[in-house]
Amino acid sequence: MNVLRHFFLSSLLCIGAMSAVAQTANPVVTFYDVEKKEEVTLKPGETSEPMQAPLAITCTANVDLQGTDYTNYTCEWRIYNSDQGEKSAFLTRYEDDITYTMAQAGGYGIKLYITFRNSADDEIEYECEPFRIVISESSLKCPDGFSPNGDDRNNIYHIQHKSIVKLDGAIFNRWGKRLHTFTLDNVDMGWDGMVGGRAVPDGIYLLQLEAVGSEGVKYKIKKVINVLKGYTETGNETTP
Repeated sequence: MNVLRHFFLSSLLCIGAMSAVAQTANPVVTFYDVEKKEEVTLKPGETSEPMQAPLAITCTANVDLQGTDYTNYTCEWRIYNSDQGEKSAFLTRYEDDITYTMAQAGGYGIKLYITFRNSADDEIEYECEPFRIVISESSLKCPDGFSPNGDDRNNIYHIQHKSIVKLDGAIFNRWGKRLHTFTLDNVDMGWDGMVGGRAVPDGIYLLQLEAVGSEGVKYKIKKVINVLKGYTETGNETTP
């Protein structure tokens, strides 16, 4: 009898008739969009815009058994490459809420399975539509120089990066003294041309930088940059 009951209830769930059970879970995937500077929440079946790596995601089941006949449940999260499918999931966790950092470029799928049980050991299987997250390819651009003169134009030396998962770099003067260090933690702050509270003089400086992109591409940059406080930018022109 329990077998027939299980088959009957499972069939109802699959066609959406058991809304009371289906509503006991409201899974979401959240992450922070660094470009838009805002928190993003995906619902089942939704796809993210192309995001930068590394991307830390939080998967939340939001299970609520109140008002149902079910007394316990088991969650199963699966994260997989979109081109391989969920049966080839590279991460499976049996928790309500999980966190994971995506460091490789590509498309990902995320699915939640829940097994609901009641006091009679009857079970109902819940399966959400997949969440889809896209991690874009990497890029790294280092300008030739900047003019930290307070004119609100090009005052900070900014390294432009996309989907970079590892970064180490430094700026040196002509005598090899390290003036500033870049890491993933501080790269977005840039360099204002100050060392020990004092502005460096105009001139030529050396940037050395090594980085790794989300798809495994390695960057190794060694270039001269110019500090030109004596120049002021007006529109598209640069005048002394």
